[in-house]
Amino acid sequence: MKVVVIISAIAEWNAVKEVYPSLQIGRSPYGELSSLKLGKYDLTLYHGGWGKIASAGIMQYVIDHDCPDLIVNLGTCGGFEGLVNQGDIVLVDRTIVYDIVELMGALDINSCYASSLDLSWLPLPYPHPARRGLIASADSDLPPDKIPFLKEQGAIVGDWESAALAWVAGKNGARLLILRGVSDLVNEKEGEAYDNLQLFEERTKEIMRKLFEQLPDWLDAIK
Repeated sequence: MKVVVIISAIAEWNAVKEVYPSLQIGRSPYGELSSLKLGKYDLTLYHGGWGKIASAGIMQYVIDHDCPDLIVNLGTCGGFEGLVNQGDIVLVDRTIVYDIVELMGALDINSCYASSLDLSWLPLPYPHPARRGLIASADSDLPPDKIPFLKEQGAIVGDWESAALAWVAGKNGARLLILRGVSDLVNEKEGEAYDNLQLFEERTKEIMRKLFEQLPDWLDAIK
């Protein structure tokens, strides 16, 4: 099975390089890349970049250039306080984009670049505890005043990239696994990591180490 792993944020990619300091770094049109032997799996790692634009680009590039059997996105997300806990692993099964602003008519956010991920190839029970759910994406950290609206849409966490990755993968019929660890919590008033980049970076290292340790078990579970 040919597996490509996309890492989005700079902090996430730096954490991977810290966990695996012997990585030989190359370059793609979108940033750094490397290969990693993880258990019995030979993985190709791409730093795709943060935000929806870079995510859409790297996804199409990987599909066209590598023709993988499976694309995996490992990373972090902000969690909605009261729905998830810091450190939870979220298995993404749906995505929406919430930073589209349209002033000329009524816009149904749930129909705009929304995706449902087919995870029928990933049987129960999952190899590690994971909260399956919807992630809301935007080119923005989670605005506290948006949290009630996003909860109404069914979202439990938010990030910058998953919706773009899922949308492009879906258009190509590519198999995609998104696992995101909750690095910090946000409520209707504040986010615990806002103005505290060090906290985010420290938790990102923990999450990326955990996700890579668990990844071989997820790959073993695929039917």
